[in-house]
Formats: sequence, C-alpha cells, structure tokens
Amino acid sequence: QVTLVESGGGLVQAGDSLTLACIASGGQFSRLAMGWFRQAPGKEKEFVVSMSRSGGSTYYGDSVKGRITISKDSAKKMVYLQMNSLKPEDTAVYYCVAKSTILSDNRHFSSASDWPHWGQGTQVTVSA
Repeated sequence: QVTLVESGGGLVQAGDSLTLACIASGGQFSRLAMGWFRQAPGKEKEFVVSMSRSGGSTYYGDSVKGRITISKDSAKKMVYLQMNSLKPEDTAVYYCVAKSTILSDNRHFSSASDWPHWGQGTQVTVSA
C-alpha cells in the first residue's frame, strides 16, 4: 500500500510563490506516476498536474498552466509542486496522488478516479 504525505501548505498573499512536497512510502516509487489535485470549498476535485512514471510526460491543468512546475526526487521518494504568481482562486486543499503504471504508459490521467493513492491533503490559502 502506497502512503503519501504532503507538506508545505500555508497562508500566502496573492503573487507569492509556494512549494508543496509529498513523500511516498510503502511502494516502489520507481513504478509510480505522480500528480496533484486540489479541492476548493464546495467544489469538485480539480486536476492540477501529473508526471508519468518515466518523468518524460507532464500534464498541466488549464487553470494553473504556466504558473506551476512538478518535479520529483526519486532517491528521496518525493514529489514537489512549485506554484508561482498565486491567486486567491488557488485557495484549496492540495492532494498528492499516485498510480502504479508500466514504464511506457504516458497517458494523461485527469480524473480523480484514475488515481488510487491519495495523501491527506495540505491547505493552501491565498489572500488578496
């Protein structure tokens, strides 16, 4: 069973930057595609970004494209979400997600139901 733990959330001002981190345990990190979703109050979970197992393919949600970067450190079993130019509408709980795939699978998994492993979430609040 893969366990994911996020960190790095907090209260920031509009225009600030923030980096979230996620550490994975309990599985083979090298077999995992990784990603991030977010959920604002009263809204559905929204796809933010994902990276294929190989790291060769990255997909970004439309609302954050150009403002975020996903990266991973396989040796540390960690994934990072760097967010720049934050806006009040970025306020949400951010979830780290993981999915075991074959190495050649670079598909875009944009639905929350595509991802079997979820962290507990970290709150990001952006004030105007």
